[in-house]
Amino acid sequence: MHTSPVRIPAVLARSRRERGSLARQLLGLQALVLVVVVLTLGWTAVVDARHAVEDRATNQARSIAETIADSPLVREAVVEPDPTAVLQPYVEQVRADTATSFITVMAPDRTRFTHPDPAQIGKPFRGNIDQALRGTTFTETYTGTLGPSVRAVAPIFAVGSSTDVVALVSVGITVTAIGADVATALPGVLGVAAAVLAVGALGSWLISRRLRRQTHGLGAQPLARMLEYYDAVLHAVREGLLLLDGDRRVQLVNDEARRLLGLDADVTGRHVTELGLSPELATTLSQQRLAVDEVHVSGDRVLVVSQMPATPQGRSVGAVVTLRDHTDLQALTGELDSVRAFAESLRSQAHEAANRLHTTVSLVELGRTEEAVEFATAELAVAQRLTDRVVEAVEEPVLAALLLGKAATAHERGVTLEIDPATSVGATGIPGGDLVTIVGNLLDNAIDAALAGDPPREVQLALWQAEGRLELRVEDTGPGVDDPDQVFRRGWTTKATGQGLGLALVAQAVKRNGGTVSVRPGPGAEFSVSLPVRAAVSS
Repeated sequence: MHTSPVRIPAVLARSRRERGSLARQLLGLQALVLVVVVLTLGWTAVVDARHAVEDRATNQARSIAETIADSPLVREAVVEPDPTAVLQPYVEQVRADTATSFITVMAPDRTRFTHPDPAQIGKPFRGNIDQALRGTTFTETYTGTLGPSVRAVAPIFAVGSSTDVVALVSVGITVTAIGADVATALPGVLGVAAAVLAVGALGSWLISRRLRRQTHGLGAQPLARMLEYYDAVLHAVREGLLLLDGDRRVQLVNDEARRLLGLDADVTGRHVTELGLSPELATTLSQQRLAVDEVHVSGDRVLVVSQMPATPQGRSVGAVVTLRDHTDLQALTGELDSVRAFAESLRSQAHEAANRLHTTVSLVELGRTEEAVEFATAELAVAQRLTDRVVEAVEEPVLAALLLGKAATAHERGVTLEIDPATSVGATGIPGGDLVTIVGNLLDNAIDAALAGDPPREVQLALWQAEGRLELRVEDTGPGVDDPDQVFRRGWTTKATGQGLGLALVAQAVKRNGGTVSVRPGPGAEFSVSLPVRAAVSS
């Protein structure tokens, strides 16, 4: 009878000790992870900073070397009897303005015309110049008279020639100067690391206190079992799952939702506007309205979003959101639409060809042979010229087929699609699906816009490659766009029945490939896209 009052405090004490032990373990583990992460990120930041400084120095040296090599003053001075008299003050001024360590102009036999140390003028240049003598600019790290340096060597061609190398120019930045730049960035990196460590430590301590208050006497084993159950359920769900409370804050999110939305490891308790989502998706989740299979663009993905608000007794207590990845299906749909449009254009072309054939045969039967020949050859020449131009100018088969299909579609709809005669596209390495998405949607929108304008209704397309990038320009004779800042937002459209998804997909595909897209409002809107080429293109 007297044991019960003793056992109850003992059980509570054991429960408190268990809670304290769990909280201390969590705090210790968080502190350990935080220290490792901060040290790793700090070291990574230092390494990245050094690489960034070295890359910047290399690019700067190369740019300056090529600029000097192209200077008419330098090209003329290197063949004068006394190049040093003209070049030394010029390159020293450039060196001072650009904060480089040295700029050396030399003869093909390595004899220096300029040098920061006048005593080195006339002496042979130290370093490799073979590639420059063959007419190619190159960069290297080499130890010269000023110590180890990152340098670029560029050929100087004779005036009026692009092959005759008459001199060389070397621009370098010493490793010591690079190290000084890195050292300048170190205090900021260390300060951020210290701040992250302090904030993380404070957060870990607060979490530990919160855990002690909210476990309600549950020990490590019950909590572990609950975690296993929840984890099993969340992993079994193949869709992204997001639970929001009445304040629009995240209460539960599974791995698939994190992957689809690009979220970090723990977003519980954060407001939906703090998740880095697209404005349209964040607005939908904030309103907590009923949504069934709505298509949203988020980051580089196309998502199908369904939302069911929970409103017991007429008050909102939260919402359940499910997410499905529609990206691949959207890409396949775009390709299918392009193939379908191309097939339809082939059908219409076959129909037109049949009509032309019947007309030609009728002219022959009427004895008007010359007119029949003139009619047939004229019609065939127009179509063949367009086909030949596209096939010769565009190596990407998917893109070539798309352009031919869109040209036929535009013709059927009464719009003239003009392809710039200077169009030339080699192998780009850009995924065919992304090319179809970008070019196809831009042309579709341009054709629709041209139809909304006054005659003549035209769409002009130009494609070319320059400096390792694929450039695209689409211009129409339509009324233009009123709000160029919102044109790539999902839902923006000028069509009465449009979904406002095409240009959002264009922006998504451009971003996914590391490119840029811009629009000139008009009248006669002009869209420009620049994409980095992933494959070497032979000239």
